[in-house]
This record gives sequence, structure tokens and C-alpha cells, in this order.
Amino acid sequence: MDTTPLRDAYRALLDAAATVADSGDPSPVPPTGEWNADRILAHIAIVGAGAVTAVSCVATGAIATYDNRLAHDPWTLDRVFTLAGGNTGIRERIRIQGEALCALSGPTLSEAELDTPMPTVLVSHDAALVDGPVPLRDLLAGLAAVELPGHTRQLLALLPARAGTEGGA
Repeated sequence: MDTTPLRDAYRALLDAAATVADSGDPSPVPPTGEWNADRILAHIAIVGAGAVTAVSCVATGAIATYDNRLAHDPWTLDRVFTLAGGNTGIRERIRIQGEALCALSGPTLSEAELDTPMPTVLVSHDAALVDGPVPLRDLLAGLAAVELPGHTRQLLALLPARAGTEGGA
């Protein structure tokens, strides 16, 4: 599996997280109904850990499942962020998880393993997006094409608007 899109999506997310962290605003206020940067990053760390687990299970022949509901629990998000060591620690955790996912998913998995269907539950804003089998390949592609870019945009939306930057700087 070509992991370039996944690697690029992790890089863009981490660049956005660093930009927000370096913006001078220690805790940018999110738009109504959205998470702050801490919770976005904790969510990604939990999602990444679940994906590493799923890939590892498939690689060992164990029954693999994927369920992102825990990655939406406010208490768990805050705890993971704190235990990781705050912003710097959670970004490092996400970086390492991205590297691990790319290393484990790249040339080490066969086509049959990548096509392994897993019972999957994906929720967003308290609504089920997926509740059924998803091939591992599609889970990884979804991380690269939807999940990580969506949270990259969410992080960048936390930056203060800069006067005069519309149309190029």
C-alpha cells in the first residue's frame, strides 16, 4: 500500500498544530460546537492508537475491529492530552503514531490483509457515519483523505483572522 497520502496528511496536521501552538494565543477559542486544539489533538491521538491496533491485529491474524466512540468522550480527551504531556507531548505522540501506521501499513501487509473487513463504528457529532464492516485499506484511506485533513482545517480555523492576508501576502 502506498502510504504517501497518509504520511502527507499526518505532516499537514502536525504543521497546522505547530502553527496554532506558535500563534501566541495559548488557548484559541474554537467556534461554537467545535473542540479546542487540545481536544482535537487528543482525538487524533486516540484515533491513531485505534488504527495502529487495527493494523497490528490484522497483521497477527487476530480479529480486528475499529470503534472511534471513545475518541469523542470529553473526559478521555482531556486525560489523554494531560497524560501525553500537553501540546508538545501529544504532537510527538501523533507523529510517532503516524510513522508507525505508515511503517506497518506499507509494504508489510499483503493485499488480502488490506482487504480484511473489520466491524467498524465511526461517529461524528453524535451521529453514526459507519456501523458495519470496513476493509482495513478503506479505514487507512479515510484517515488520509477525510479524518486528518478535516482536523487540519479545524485546527487552522482556530487561528485569528489576519487583516490584509486575504488574497495573498
